[in-house]
Amino acid sequence: MTTATYDRFRGNLETYFDRTAAKAWEQLTSDAPVSGIRATVRAGRSEMRDTLLGWLPADMRGLRLLDAGCGTGALAVEAAARGAEVVAIDVAGSLVKIAQDRAPAAAAIDWRVGDMLDPALGSFDHVVAMDSLIHYQAADIVNVLQQLARRTRGSIVFTFAPQTVLLSAMLGMGRLFPRSDRSPAIRPVRDTRLRALINTAMPQARIGRDRRISASFYTSHALEIMPG
Repeated sequence: MTTATYDRFRGNLETYFDRTAAKAWEQLTSDAPVSGIRATVRAGRSEMRDTLLGWLPADMRGLRLLDAGCGTGALAVEAAARGAEVVAIDVAGSLVKIAQDRAPAAAAIDWRVGDMLDPALGSFDHVVAMDSLIHYQAADIVNVLQQLARRTRGSIVFTFAPQTVLLSAMLGMGRLFPRSDRSPAIRPVRDTRLRALINTAMPQARIGRDRRISASFYTSHALEIMPG
């Protein structure tokens, strides 16, 4: 069961990416020239994507993977190239359309528009949620992890926005822009608090690898969980 705040934040994301930022994200996730600030975001996201992929098996034949918040599909395509059966889902239909147009025709990817927590998606060997939970409160993140863990046999790898002085300063600067130009709020979370909540809510789970990437205007923290 989702919470009221999860549903509200999810609605904000759908509105932003479908109506406001689809073109910007299409450019950011391509090879097209971008500004210096966006170039650092692009580089940071690329490094994070490589990190999460590095935590997955090199040979994924016979494995089923959920790309929860697939965006324009780069991670899903790489997982499919390793042999995985991929379900790639995002709340923003515009981004999923871009992903479908870019993906090789032979890629074994089931593209979906909707909620990553939809039980109709079935069960998985691995789940990846790259930068799709950074807009949620810590309690909502843990609620999502609990629900995904019930349908995951192997690992869940995800990212959250770490609470740092630099990130807080950048988010404060963002509030100076007109409301219509702002992306949905990133909600920084303390690493220690998130781990404590996970340990309390998911006592059978084991927290594995972690890595923080800070590339100027991109800051994100990856965490691996084995549901148990």
